[in-house]
Amino acid sequence: MNAPSFLTAADLEGDTPLVQSLEKRRLRIYAAFLVLDICILAFSFAVSSWLTNRVFAGAGAMAQAQVMAPLFLTIALYNRAYSMRAMEAWNYAAFRAVLSLLIAAALLSFITFYLRAEDYSRAVFTLAISISAIGLVVSRYAIVGQWQPWGRKLTNVLVVHDGGPKVPLEGAIHVDASQQGIRPDPNDPHALNKLGQMMTNMDRVLISCPISRRMEWSFVLRSAGVNGGIVTERLNELRPLRMQNDNGLLSLVVSAGPLGMRDRVLKRAFDTALSGTALIALSPLLILTALAIKLEDRGPVFFVQRRLGKGNCFFDMWKFRSMKVARLDADGKQSTARDDDRVTKVGKFIRSTSIDELPQIINVLRGEMSIVGPRPHALGSQAGDKLFWEVDPEYWRRHALKPGLTGLAQVRGFRGATEQESDLQHRLGADLEYISNWSLLTDIAIVFATAKVLVHQRAF
Repeated sequence: MNAPSFLTAADLEGDTPLVQSLEKRRLRIYAAFLVLDICILAFSFAVSSWLTNRVFAGAGAMAQAQVMAPLFLTIALYNRAYSMRAMEAWNYAAFRAVLSLLIAAALLSFITFYLRAEDYSRAVFTLAISISAIGLVVSRYAIVGQWQPWGRKLTNVLVVHDGGPKVPLEGAIHVDASQQGIRPDPNDPHALNKLGQMMTNMDRVLISCPISRRMEWSFVLRSAGVNGGIVTERLNELRPLRMQNDNGLLSLVVSAGPLGMRDRVLKRAFDTALSGTALIALSPLLILTALAIKLEDRGPVFFVQRRLGKGNCFFDMWKFRSMKVARLDADGKQSTARDDDRVTKVGKFIRSTSIDELPQIINVLRGEMSIVGPRPHALGSQAGDKLFWEVDPEYWRRHALKPGLTGLAQVRGFRGATEQESDLQHRLGADLEYISNWSLLTDIAIVFATAKVLVHQRAF
């Protein structure tokens, strides 16, 4: 086995990810197999019609195919017939595909029997299912087992060497923590940002470290929301989710992203559709607000502030400027009070109506934020006289998802200045609850609840 190649300091410079995401490639592969399976089903029913009735693609046979296709695809999607493992092992892919086919066939047979469909040909249907099963097996063997046009690499794996056992994992990206000055320090957001940038677009992260640093790395992996594992000499006190074996190398899986690929696709589609529609619908309001800010004091329209985002990475968040130019608080060290003299006249109105937050729609479209998620905080934000992460170390876990325009904490009333530590703890509890119980229906409900709150604010 060849020795792993380590990244240099030059490779780690800047705030850009080390690699491009392979998720889009995987989605294209899944979509290609989905189209292929539809073709296999349609061809099988067409051939079955010819073999049985000497009519190629007879109307009755193709009607059965049209009903069978959505049933099969729905079951196959939930049965992991289109998954990363299915693209790596042809026998697993074939088994999942054929099993989904048989379940769909049994379900359709039950439906036709119950409805007593007269144009249902059992001979055509049985032969078509047999041909389809053969086609699914052959296609998986030929494409996944032999051809593999996408190459051998479907996942990005990062290995951070921090004084633990050797991890000679081929095909992974290797980084020496001591040489690059990387450390899991929960009190240093800049160190966590550097780690977050490294972990961006990684499908798995392995940390090889001594026993003395395993708890710190475990905490960082959980807060970053990545599929992470620890390689160490002893396996105590880490609360592993499971064990994973990579060619004889055992690692403890101590963290996993809160959302799988299907959920991430659904959430991103929801964000894109809603933010795109909102940007068009609200464009007159955005233009009028920009003009009002400019006419009041001739200062810049937007206030761009560095905030903590997904994976503890920094990003620039956009807002309409609501404070006087000379009194802007770039670090967010001072929360805005109810009668804050730093706020302009226009600023008071747009803050009271939350119009100042609308430019964050651009952050959503750019993929830095979501419509719903934990609200992003400035680096210097404090609860009482403590920084947010000093109040509760679980604070970093709220960055396992993208920050949002609104969130569960906001609709529950936990918004505004954090004058006491309890103000942050209430907000943090709601954020972690949202991350643990995410669903698309929850996002939709929070959007409606936010609209209700805004309407109530304007009415009173």
